Amino acid sequence: MTAFTKPIFWRDARMPYVELRKISDARHVSYAPHSHMQWSFGTVTAGRSTFFYRDTAYQVRAGDLVMMNPYWVHACNPIEKQPWAYMMLYIDAQWISALRYRLGLLDTPDWQDIATAVMTQPGLFAQYCDLATCLLDKQQEITNKQQALIKYLSRVMEWLANETSTERPHTPDLLEQVATYLRANCAADISLQSLCLQTGYSAGHLIRAFKQHFGLTPHAYLINQRILQGQMALKQGHSIVEAALNAGFNDQPHFQRTFKRLVAATPNQYRYPLLK
Repeated sequence: MTAFTKPIFWRDARMPYVELRKISDARHVSYAPHSHMQWSFGTVTAGRSTFFYRDTAYQVRAGDLVMMNPYWVHACNPIEKQPWAYMMLYIDAQWISALRYRLGLLDTPDWQDIATAVMTQPGLFAQYCDLATCLLDKQQEITNKQQALIKYLSRVMEWLANETSTERPHTPDLLEQVATYLRANCAADISLQSLCLQTGYSAGHLIRAFKQHFGLTPHAYLINQRILQGQMALKQGHSIVEAALNAGFNDQPHFQRTFKRLVAATPNQYRYPLLK
């Protein structure tokens, strides 16, 4: 990754429920299909790109806002290496659910998937950029950042409340059990054969059915979970070697290659964010 594509990550221990990523030139940034445990909310700030979300490809351009539900597979990549830039907020799903509940938009403070994937709202786009500027400003008091985040996301959630909510297509219980097992044991060496024994499915049927419902094969899902665990370890201050081994990777180089493929940043870039 060349210097001009180096991403900026911002986070603050006093606001553990939010993380911001900013990249000014993403023409060489390429993601493999992946998912996050958080609700992801981003915007294209320059140029255009292709946003793949579940089974749909969207052409997005400067001013568009995009959002991804937790664990929904997606990827956003340049169009023929044309210049583009973006920012992305990663919001803890429980925290944003509690906010939606306090606003009277949910009956319970539990996560509910959001139907909207892409929207073009110039006012919300401008306010997004203002919020990012506030979060990245080292001179801003933490209370100002907290208030700005809540104020902005409240507006977004109220706007989205007019959209029709969506639910994930029903996932067979056996497949949900496999996904839960992979998330809970991602650092372990899990074979496809062992998953087949759990479900009674043949290898071919399990791979096809799992990918249909989760957007990734069981192995790709496992690797995605390992990277998520590695990110958590890096945020907690662990070394890259510790993060790699604790997440189930046999060596640091393999972890680094996979991390860059899914996160489009190196572990070192991710480990040292712009603080406060």
